[in-house]
Amino acid sequence: MKAITYYQYGSVDNLKLEEVEKPAPKDNEVLIKMQAASINSWDWDLVQGAPFYVRLAGGGIRNPIKKIIGCDIAGIVEGVGKKVTKFQPGDEVFGDISQCGWGGFAEFVCAKENALTVKPSFITFEEAAATPQAGVMALQGIRDFKKIEAGVKMLVNGAGGGVGTFAIQMAKLYGAEVTGVDNSSKLSMMTSLGADHVIDFVEEDFTQKRNAYDYILDVVGHHSIYDYKRSLRRGGEYRMIGGPTSLILQAMMVAPFISMTGNKKMGILGHEPNKGLGDILELYRDRSIKPVIDSVYSLEDTVEAFRYFGRGLFKGKVVISM
Repeated sequence: MKAITYYQYGSVDNLKLEEVEKPAPKDNEVLIKMQAASINSWDWDLVQGAPFYVRLAGGGIRNPIKKIIGCDIAGIVEGVGKKVTKFQPGDEVFGDISQCGWGGFAEFVCAKENALTVKPSFITFEEAAATPQAGVMALQGIRDFKKIEAGVKMLVNGAGGGVGTFAIQMAKLYGAEVTGVDNSSKLSMMTSLGADHVIDFVEEDFTQKRNAYDYILDVVGHHSIYDYKRSLRRGGEYRMIGGPTSLILQAMMVAPFISMTGNKKMGILGHEPNKGLGDILELYRDRSIKPVIDSVYSLEDTVEAFRYFGRGLFKGKVVISM
């Protein structure tokens, strides 16, 4: 089968289209004929080998352990292991397979059945592949960590990417007053998704506004914990999804102290893969939200897709179609 492989960290030029052995499912696994996958920041970080914590978290210290990356997948079941009970050949499925080996940028991949959800007919394979990680992180950030209700002033930092475009739409469903922060090329798109206010981070530093927001969901992490704290109202909450190693370490060491000793809560969102996918599908069914897909590349053009992703100008998700 064809797959995108890599054997050393660094440039996206290390990604190669190769012929590799087709995987065989273990007893509790499903073999999936891939139809689509999407690029996440985790994929980008694994290619770069940076921030360094991605190596410590299982990427491999010196060289990549995962030779084929890609965790958000959608496809058709081709075969099942003898202990699999949920699926059978021909079923259309999707999910985040980051906890069962990755491998989505390929023509076939194996995944544990508990990482997969049936893909309904009212979404395409590309829409399904765009959903698992970004949609679930947004849902967990909006629903599980802060009570979002009418009148809550919420800011999403990095609102024009995968997680952010979901977060804007979900927060508006709960009645929040949403401010989206990203680069100038994404402002009109964020407004079209329902953002009440948009900020170009090049032109304005939102952290200079004191006591401005009840909730900050931070996808990109460009400021210190103390900057975010300044922007929160009394009783406000900050949750970080992504950022550089320095900010993550700061959040781990400083945020718990701030939360225990003050009137503002700060911390890191602990992602739970695939939790809430069924709820997201119901929102799709009702047309309450939609996945934002910037562009679709072929498997053969995956390297170019990563180059585009790395420029940070994409709106929503970048998808690979098989």
